[in-house]
Amino acid sequence: MSQVFLVDSQRKPLDPIHPGWARRLLSSGQAAVLYRYPFTLILKKTIEEPPPKGARQVQALRIKLDPGSRTTGIAITNDSSGEVVFAAELMHRGHKIKKALDKRRGVRRSRRNRHSRYRKPRFSNRRRNKGWLPPSLESRIHNLLTWVLRLLRLCPISAISMELVRFDLQAIEHPEIAGIEYQQGTLFGYELREYLLLKWGHACAYCQKKDVPLQIEHIIPKAKGGSNRVNNLCVACEPCNQKKGTQDLTQFLKKQPELLKTIQAHAKIPLRDAAVVNSTRWALFGHLKELGLPVECGSGGLTKFNRVTRGLPKTHWVDACCVGKSTPKTLQIEGVIPLLIEAKGHGNRQIGYTDKHGFIIRHRKRQKKHFGYQTGDLVRAVVLQGKYQGVHRGRVLARATGKFDIATSGKKVQGISYRSCHPIHQSDGYSYTMKGGGIPPQHE
Repeated sequence: MSQVFLVDSQRKPLDPIHPGWARRLLSSGQAAVLYRYPFTLILKKTIEEPPPKGARQVQALRIKLDPGSRTTGIAITNDSSGEVVFAAELMHRGHKIKKALDKRRGVRRSRRNRHSRYRKPRFSNRRRNKGWLPPSLESRIHNLLTWVLRLLRLCPISAISMELVRFDLQAIEHPEIAGIEYQQGTLFGYELREYLLLKWGHACAYCQKKDVPLQIEHIIPKAKGGSNRVNNLCVACEPCNQKKGTQDLTQFLKKQPELLKTIQAHAKIPLRDAAVVNSTRWALFGHLKELGLPVECGSGGLTKFNRVTRGLPKTHWVDACCVGKSTPKTLQIEGVIPLLIEAKGHGNRQIGYTDKHGFIIRHRKRQKKHFGYQTGDLVRAVVLQGKYQGVHRGRVLARATGKFDIATSGKKVQGISYRSCHPIHQSDGYSYTMKGGGIPPQHE
């Protein structure tokens, strides 16, 4: 079961406590709610002794990260007991950033093409620093660092584990570097299979069937001198694999020349693509090292190996629990309800709204807060009458008129008076929901 974070009156992190003890502290007036997301309590009085009765003495809490292109899994685990203290899934907004930059670039380009009065381009200010990353990728790193630092302030963490690379590229490209045991080991099979599945789109290379069991296939058969290198491997369904047998690829696909060219070209795609995806992970690794905590690294193949051998379901936060060699033999994930976090940003600095031609049609106001509310705040609105009668909970769009819009999980409620709103959580660039259901108990 997910624990509740607890800090003392000086906001120093204490051991997380059971939700039952959190309710007891709140009802007795010994603590108050500090943050709604993640749910955190603060003690009202300074104590000289260890945490209050009921606080769990957690040893060696570890934060684990499974970075992804769109969603990142976050988990805090207890190395000694295997208990999952906290779990979350962070959804990035890199695709939205790229879309906004493309739109801005299109407006500027069309404005320049009209040959209207415009300053000359200054090329001297277009230098990129070493290690530069596109804003869409940079936002992923900043989102993860924000949450790592936030969790460090809420609970005692002694180590960090992260999935550094999607695949162990050295082991795949040069399997002999660690000897025969590493090359033919169980983990190597997971690394290689995960890479091939992603490379070939989880479909048979010959018939393009999906959602069927796939086998690793040698494009040039070993009986005819083919090697085990990754550029000679693909995935195929069992019927196609048996039909091809030891035939040469050109002979097997002599009646399908287009497919033959496609497979030959796709097989030569280097491992550079996976390395580019891993570039953000290396930048994140450098920032995490600066925090002064020991950082353990793992690969995607190792993560899947840990998850499959423990019989756990496939989700982002469960993958985070299985990152690294420090994963306990038994993970207690029953009843854990992950927090779904979606990056929303902090607005923009645009001074005016433009039409499709790039002309400003109206200006934006500099004032952010209206009637004590700011766009992005989580509120609970109680509407007593009218079209939207009822209780609505979601992110608010604050307006100077006092008529707010509230974006709930299912719809958008418009024209709600600020008098009907009650604050829940101040805007911090993220929206939050709880993933209902959790993981049911595992029965033998």
